[in-house]
Amino acid sequence: MSVTSVNSKASVQTAIAAASRKTGIDFNYLLGQAQVESGLKADARAGTSSATGLYQFIEQSWLGVLKQHGAEHGLSWAADSIKQTSSGRYVVSDPAARTAILGLRSDPQTAALMAAEHASDNKASLENSLGRPATGTDLYMAHFLGLGGADKFLSAMADSPDRTGAAMFPAAARANRSVFYASNGQPRTLSEIYGRFAGKLDQGASAGGATGIASDSLDGSFGATAPAWSDGDNEVVLGNGAVDSDRHWVQNTLAQLNVSRPDGAAATDPLGRRIDPLRPTPENARLAYLMLANLGA
Repeated sequence: MSVTSVNSKASVQTAIAAASRKTGIDFNYLLGQAQVESGLKADARAGTSSATGLYQFIEQSWLGVLKQHGAEHGLSWAADSIKQTSSGRYVVSDPAARTAILGLRSDPQTAALMAAEHASDNKASLENSLGRPATGTDLYMAHFLGLGGADKFLSAMADSPDRTGAAMFPAAARANRSVFYASNGQPRTLSEIYGRFAGKLDQGASAGGATGIASDSLDGSFGATAPAWSDGDNEVVLGNGAVDSDRHWVQNTLAQLNVSRPDGAAATDPLGRRIDPLRPTPENARLAYLMLANLGA
């Protein structure tokens, strides 16, 4: 690996850590999602849609999240330039401003912040519809199918985990056959699809250098171990054909941990400083997750 690529990866990880601190969204989830989406390449571009950047936002989704959250992060000029039409479409009338705003997708700091804010919005919506805490994998399903699709998927899985996914989502299955069907052509069940997404998310986090678990529940219950991806499947699904050819993975699979020590005391680093697992810093993130992973061991 070249020095340039190492430095680039380090700068991306620093940007993600900063977004984690500012928003409270877990570092592992942000890192894992970026690894799955773009391989931690800030300038990544999809060949079949407008998806661009670390988290592969398409144009409309980027304009939407920046309109909603840009001002919170010093981007009022961008948020104020974005207007929403009566049909719900986001537009920027000034061509130069539009180019600059869309170009921010390739800036790691801005991309990570908007991904974290978007994840927070998705988490709130999903938990409201499900009536329970969301997991990282739940958010990954929302990322893949949209909030409505994820709600439908997760509700059905709770009642009938052995139901086949392709029958429920035929368009998505046609566009992403390796997700919905095994290599022998056998349709996968909802629980199998869910397990594969959990494995993919955890693999992404691990490949990006994370030490914690990226797919477990947000209340800190680390009991379930995500099944590993099998049959040599290494694909990264970059498009979602369930809606249209430009519907991309823009709802990021992130979540928050809410963990305390069994004795009720706050976790601290070797210098006695309190470790907040919801807002890890670059200096304490690794230690914090190692400690959390071993709680109760």
